[in-house]
Amino acid sequence: MSFVEIAKRLGVSETAVRKKLQKLEELGVIRRYTVEVDPRKLGFNIIALIGLDTAPESYIRVIDALRKDDRIVKMYSSSGDHMILIEVWFRDSEEMSEFVKKLNDMEGVTRVCPAILIERLK
Repeated sequence: MSFVEIAKRLGVSETAVRKKLQKLEELGVIRRYTVEVDPRKLGFNIIALIGLDTAPESYIRVIDALRKDDRIVKMYSSSGDHMILIEVWFRDSEEMSEFVKKLNDMEGVTRVCPAILIERLK
């Protein structure tokens, strides 16, 4: 949406919108601008969230290895059911199975729990 359109919707000047956004960027509230892609339109038919657990002494090493893997779209540390959560897009179930097997074979990984996302609800 353009600055002009935002200004019209908010009932303020375009300059006010520009200044406010610049301030939010400087404060780090707005870290970046991005595009949301539909992976299925790019041929990725399986979108999975995979929970990983590691031996405590392997945690950092596993994270460093995962960071280098370009197939991983997003990665989070977690205090929930799993220590690490990753989002990965796959073209088919065979590709996913191979990836999960590699995760299971990684030294220090103690548990791999994949979940296929069916539908984005919000």
